[in-house]
Formats: sequence, C-alpha cells, structure tokens
Amino acid sequence: MTAAARGGPGRPGAAVRATGPEGAEGVDGDDGDDGDDGDDGDDRSAVRTLFDTWGERSYDASMSIPKAELHLHIEGTLEPELAFELAARNGVALPYADTGELRAAYLFEDLQSFLDLYYGLMAVLRTEEDFEDLAEAYLARAAAQGVRHAEIFFDPQAHLARGVGIGTVVEGLGRALDRSESAHGISTGLIMCFLRDESAESAMSTLEAARPYLDRIVGVGLDSAEVGNPPAGFREVYEAAAALGLRRVAHAGEEGPPEYITEALDVLGVERVDHGLRCMEDPELVARLVRDRVPLTLCPLSNVRLRAVDALEEHPLPAMLDAGLLCTVNSDDPAYFGGYAGDNFRAVRQALGLSPERLRDLARNSFVASFLEHDEERRARYIAEVEAYEFE
Repeated sequence: MTAAARGGPGRPGAAVRATGPEGAEGVDGDDGDDGDDGDDGDDRSAVRTLFDTWGERSYDASMSIPKAELHLHIEGTLEPELAFELAARNGVALPYADTGELRAAYLFEDLQSFLDLYYGLMAVLRTEEDFEDLAEAYLARAAAQGVRHAEIFFDPQAHLARGVGIGTVVEGLGRALDRSESAHGISTGLIMCFLRDESAESAMSTLEAARPYLDRIVGVGLDSAEVGNPPAGFREVYEAAAALGLRRVAHAGEEGPPEYITEALDVLGVERVDHGLRCMEDPELVARLVRDRVPLTLCPLSNVRLRAVDALEEHPLPAMLDAGLLCTVNSDDPAYFGGYAGDNFRAVRQALGLSPERLRDLARNSFVASFLEHDEERRARYIAEVEAYEFE
C-alpha cells in the first residue's frame, strides 16, 4: 500500500493509535455522516464484486507457482478472526459483534474508512506473542500459495506512536520468521519502512532505535502518503541506512508522479521500486529501468482497490512486461485488498490473459529481484523450481 492509501491528512491520530479498549474506538471508520451521495451502493457493489471475483474462489494452478513475495505489509495481513483472538487476549473492545461484521467492514468504500480500520485494528497488536501470531498466520497462508521467500515490510512508527516498542515488534515477528523455513519452507527477511508523512527526523530516530535489532533487518523502505512527500526529504536517513549495510527500497509512482521514481533512484539510491506503475508515463524512465534492471514490485489487486487502475482488466502489467521491465506480482495488504500472492497471480492470469510463460517470467523475476545475493545457491534452487513447475 502506498500514497494516500497509507496516510496523509486522513491518517488517524493518537486516539486511534492508542492502546487499550479506547484505542479501538476508531476502528469502524464511521465518521457520523449518514448522507447519501448516490454512489455508495455502486461503490459497495463494485468492492463486493472484486472480493467475490478474486477473493474466495476456486483453485487455479497459477496460484502455486513458486514465488518470492517482495511487497507485503505484515500489518495488512490481519484477518478478522485473528483480530478478535488478539482483542480477547489483550482486553481490547472491538466495535463489531463478531468476525462476520468485521469482515463486512473490510468491504470499505472510501479511503478514510480503510484508514480508520487499518490503524484502528493495530490496537490489538501489543506483545511479542501478538506479532509472532500475526507473522505465523501470514506465513501459513503464503506457503499454501507457493511463496518460497518473503521480504516483509513493517511500520515501526505506527507502533511506537501507540507505545509499542521496536523490540516488541521485531522480536515477535522474528520468532515466527526463525522457524519459517522449517515449518513452512519459506526463507524470510524484514524491511523496516519509514512513514513519509512523518518527519525525516522521526525516520532517523526510528533508525537509531532499531540499531539493536539490525541483525534481523535486511533493509529499509518508504511508504505512506506519496503525493506531497517526495523521496528527497529522506536522503540523510537513507544514507545512514546504507552506511549500516541495509538494502534500500521505496514506494514511488503509484499515486505520485514518475519524477518520484527518478528521485528515489537518484537521491535515495533505491535498489527496487515498490509499485512504480506511473513509470509508463515517461519513456526515458522506462528505458532506464529496463537498462539498469531495476525491479518493480506491483500489487494488482491493491491497485484496483485503491483506484490506481479502474479495473484489473486495464492493469498495465502486460505493457510493462512487453517493455522489458523487471516486474513482480505481490499482495501489499492482502487481508484488506482481496487476496494473497497466489490470488494475485490467479487474478492477473484470468483478467489479463497471461500465458503460463508470462506467469513463469513473473515468478522468476521475483527471485531475481529479491535480496538473496548472499545465498545464490538458494536463489538458483528457487528459480529451478519455477522452471520445473507444470501448469494444469
């Protein structure tokens, strides 16, 4: 998730982020406006259709092709059932009668309702055990959909703001990741994201606070409100991260202009661009990305939910592949956006008519784009699994 989807003026403040039962009061996204602009029914119908089409549906062989997931916000994997379980554990009162009512809220019609839901539900995440359970639930789902390697985003500032320290988050996630390969056959890494609608000073202090845990963190990223928050403002923290040996990625070019992609490359020194859809508006940028083999981590179902594209059938992925771009397919915030990694593969196969070879290219690209340079033998093994995969 990027751009306005993760923040900006509408991102909930302290009342939503606070811990305890009070912290859950903004979860439902109800702003008290019962007015009818005449479009709500159509919007809700469109959202429900998206979920019905790409959410709970029959198996397709494209789902299970071995793949790496490179654009996944762990906070965005919180399913209603786990939210209720953690709420009960921590004494957090959710404003929903049951999981069915909460799942209905996941069919949000507008940005503010999504933000209230997303940040409000974080109130149930308090302890290392909570973050461990969150990661474990994701890894089990990912393994069932062919994920063999996952580089997982987390947002420490969103947790720090409600009194949950970086150590709690990283150590909790780490406990699940430590057994991920033996339990699920998935190798993993953590990428710590800075919120770009927070200050550069906040990002730097977050990096400093993370120093004791850098053995668990492979890289840094930049997410949150893209428009009005250009990458250049985070030059110093990215330079500091590079000096610490951390890899660098950034959300750019989903809502923001193509110039933000160029800035992320030139100013932040990113090695991978998260989203990057709008590169297609700049032929020179496309040529550069192709020449330098800069990976793009696309999230098709997310793009539809957040209206970066009007419909999945209109997604530019085929044109991007035709241009020679190193594209990958990922899930972003799958609990909220209608599907996990395999669901996204199935969706693009069915909506865009991608051939098995195109899907194989996407899966191969995901391992090429991963930060597995330290283990080329493992990467080669994963790619061999892709080449050997048989579609029905």
